[in-house]
Amino acid sequence: MKNIFKQLRKEYQTIHLGQKSKAIELLRYIGPGLLVTVGFIDPGNWASNFAAGSEFGYALLWIVTLSTIMLIILQHNVAHLGIVTGLCLSEAANKYLPYTASRFILWSAIGASISTSLAEILGGAIALNMLFDVPIKIGAILTAIFVFVLMFSNTYKKVERYVIAFVSIIGLSFIYELFLVDIDWPLAMESWVKPSVPEGSMLIIMSVLGAVVMPHNLFLHSEIIQSRQWHLKDEKVMEKQLKYEFFDTFFSMLIGWAINSAMILLAAATFFRQGIVVDDLSQAHSLLQPLLGENAVIIFAVALLFSGISSTMTSGIAAGSIFAGMFDEPYNIGDIHSKIGVLISFGIALIIIFLIGNPFKGLIISQAILSIQLPITVFLQVHLTSSKKVMGKYANTPFTKTLLYLIASGVTVLNILLLISLIF
Repeated sequence: MKNIFKQLRKEYQTIHLGQKSKAIELLRYIGPGLLVTVGFIDPGNWASNFAAGSEFGYALLWIVTLSTIMLIILQHNVAHLGIVTGLCLSEAANKYLPYTASRFILWSAIGASISTSLAEILGGAIALNMLFDVPIKIGAILTAIFVFVLMFSNTYKKVERYVIAFVSIIGLSFIYELFLVDIDWPLAMESWVKPSVPEGSMLIIMSVLGAVVMPHNLFLHSEIIQSRQWHLKDEKVMEKQLKYEFFDTFFSMLIGWAINSAMILLAAATFFRQGIVVDDLSQAHSLLQPLLGENAVIIFAVALLFSGISSTMTSGIAAGSIFAGMFDEPYNIGDIHSKIGVLISFGIALIIIFLIGNPFKGLIISQAILSIQLPITVFLQVHLTSSKKVMGKYANTPFTKTLLYLIASGVTVLNILLLISLIF
């Protein structure tokens, strides 16, 4: 009997240690997805989400759910490109597409990155203005310089740690603020899954879509994944990465869904209920004070600042990756082409910030521009990941290929509806 107990104990310890080692191994793969996540909880999202919640209440929560589902599928797919080929999306486009086509697509992606950087830098500037009364334009310059220095002096792993910390601060901030308001949870649950398109909501819907499913994030994810160079190891290692990558993507995108939803819930429970339409993040900051108190205002501004800094960082990496890919190079901030890509994105974004009169409107329009460029990037991605020449035996199955083309087509239709609503 004693020997039986010893054997059972030994088997338990073996299973327990095995489970523990698997959990530790799984955590090693967490990181790339969180870098992507911070890209869709950026200041542009804040503007779109607060506009959605303050003007339409809970009605547009469904677009966050739909966008996140689309995002999981697209990010999972583009990550496979990086794992299997060791190329980022930009490098693969440059290698496998005709020169004219690749240049058109990649320069349009640079344009999307500039639009993204505009929103990120502007968000950081607005936060500095809220906290320290720094003028918006000066705050924009300070944000861009600080992020560039941070990017220049750190490796991917250190950047990932910063981003994880920033995402945690943003998430905790909104959890705190949700405790201060009265949420209609039954209506929220229904709105998460029941589509509705209130009159005049198309621009906001497209802004939320463009703020969640972002073109530069597709380039970013493939770049971060390929930097691990798993394709150079044996097939068993690559198979393991293909399996664990989905957990990283799903877990990270779920966090982003929760934070974006929290923004709409907060805006709906405070501003919509009071009949206040938010058309300025500074306005949201000031209006929160009588509704939620001084602590909520400070936390809101601090979270916005961290959101602006971290998302500007990921936008810069994406821009550097896209530009370097035109020269068959991976992203490396020490390389001249990566630096030029980052400087193009930040520099043109700063010029636009100095020219625009309404920062909040600029944030909304920047997100709509992203959704207009998105179909180009998605069709590029599907073309590459469906090609046996590019992916070999890991090319998309007919089902996956059909699903991805349906998503690309759906986004294109929504963009056409947006243009119609803007023209008429």
